Amino acid sequence: MAIVRLRKKLTNENLWIYILTLLMERPMYAYEIHKHLKERFAISIPTVTVYIVLYKMSREGLVSKSDRVSVSGRPERTYYKITEKGLQTLSEGLRFIKKMVETLEKEANLSL
Repeated sequence: MAIVRLRKKLTNENLWIYILTLLMERPMYAYEIHKHLKERFAISIPTVTVYIVLYKMSREGLVSKSDRVSVSGRPERTYYKITEKGLQTLSEGLRFIKKMVETLEKEANLSL
């Protein structure tokens, strides 16, 4: 179905915009990001997908990693934080989405 494909393209295939939005609040570790994606955006994906996206985002300079932190008796955690480039990219992405929706609404003569 077309709507199912649209939802997947705007969520699962563009996780970076949701992750950057979460990291605007504070640095987070991958499993925490995974949890928030599910709770706040209803995006249900395997945890490993978050690690893959974070790796790519780190390579692009959108996020940076902090030192690993051990939490009493738990494995070490790597925290990720948004970079200046990440802030700029998030802003550009949100402007693009807003403009796209406005254009579609105008062309379809709809007001959602």
